[in-house]
Amino acid sequence: MAGKFEPKTPVTLAPPKDDIIPLNVLAAANGTDGGKCYVAIKGIVYDVTGNKAYQPGGSYHAFAGKDASQALAKTSTKAEDVKPEWKHLDDKEKSTLNDWVTFFSKRYNVVGKVEGATELE
Repeated sequence: MAGKFEPKTPVTLAPPKDDIIPLNVLAAANGTDGGKCYVAIKGIVYDVTGNKAYQPGGSYHAFAGKDASQALAKTSTKAEDVKPEWKHLDDKEKSTLNDWVTFFSKRYNVVGKVEGATELE
């Protein structure tokens, strides 16, 4: 029996990288013009380039090139919720955010950490 967050099709992931990703590099990795597409959660940067949902016109494109921690915790796709701050969230939202970290970590390569990101807890 597959775990709660296991992908439907097996994914082979590269070992996680701990490169520091400057904010301008993260912002530029928004999938436009066929370029890389990154989403950060709790300061950890995931390469979601292969998923059309994060590309321009996709339902999750608001997260592309940003740390989407708060929006994911709130299960929101509103641009105003796409913020890196998450420590002020209630326990239920933090639990949801941790579920997203698990979900992403089973599907997407970790390419680094956001420059200046606070403690990742």
